[in-house]
Amino acid sequence: MEAYSSVGICSVRDFFTSVIVPDMQFRPPTRKDALRAIGSMEGLSSAVKRALYPAGAFDRVPQPEPGDWLAEHSETGQPFDEFVGTDINRPDTLRNSVYLQSLGQFCEEHSLSCEMLRRCAAAFFSLQVKILPPMDVAVGTFETRINPSIGNSQILTSDVLSFLMGYVPDDAVCILAITMEDLYPHPSWNFVFGQASLRNRVGVFSFARYDPTFYGGEREADYRHILLRRSCKVLIHETAHMFSLSHCIYFRCVLNGSNHLVESDARPLFFCPVCLRKLQYSIGFDIVARYRNILNFCKNAGFDDDARWVSNRLKRFAGDE
Repeated sequence: MEAYSSVGICSVRDFFTSVIVPDMQFRPPTRKDALRAIGSMEGLSSAVKRALYPAGAFDRVPQPEPGDWLAEHSETGQPFDEFVGTDINRPDTLRNSVYLQSLGQFCEEHSLSCEMLRRCAAAFFSLQVKILPPMDVAVGTFETRINPSIGNSQILTSDVLSFLMGYVPDDAVCILAITMEDLYPHPSWNFVFGQASLRNRVGVFSFARYDPTFYGGEREADYRHILLRRSCKVLIHETAHMFSLSHCIYFRCVLNGSNHLVESDARPLFFCPVCLRKLQYSIGFDIVARYRNILNFCKNAGFDDDARWVSNRLKRFAGDE
């Protein structure tokens, strides 16, 4: 059975109060657990060792509140040493580009520039990122439903992922669809912000719920800035899944699962040391050069707090001033 990894799925209890969700009894990892998950750093350069050492920059995952992802989903974590032993999707001489594919209608007033998302992906994954021509999918291509909770139309994510598998370019290491349509992964679930295949190099995310008008609210002056940062987070999260990374349970990380918008907003924009090491192992980028590219992107995007965080990291392990 195909394995998918998702972010932003609401509890099944949103629909079926008779379903009993067991008490997962998640216990946050100890400092020793978190350091062990990073793996041995023997043989790594001094700059990489400093980049992976978490002191002062990465908080460990806290005890989840009721309704949070780790209170509803049993996840045991994926240490670096275990990750290395899996079937990893890695770029090679033939497959070395990330593709972004917009699906459906995009209203300019409510949507983002795909170019900004392309720049984000290029900085965070250190690969060439290409934008495919928009695709207006015919009615009936994907299974749809009306969400019984708020009455909006949704499309089934597994249909989107199956559809994308027929359109993966020859030089693609992965392809991520972007849509304004709300998503759901299964009839028993409420919604999902995004979903990606750990094996088949395809993923999809929606920024429908990142617009405050989705819930009947009003857009404030910084609405587009918030929309961009939220979309960058889920783009980074889902693309990382397509490089075979699972959810993170060790540190506060862009790969933490999220059950709702508040939890999603609380996630950082960045990979923790465990996930950064996995990604570097998969792609083989220069960690210092990558952080410098991320710093430039954050400055250009107006992510001032994030830019300061990256700048401080570079001072710590690369000596940048």
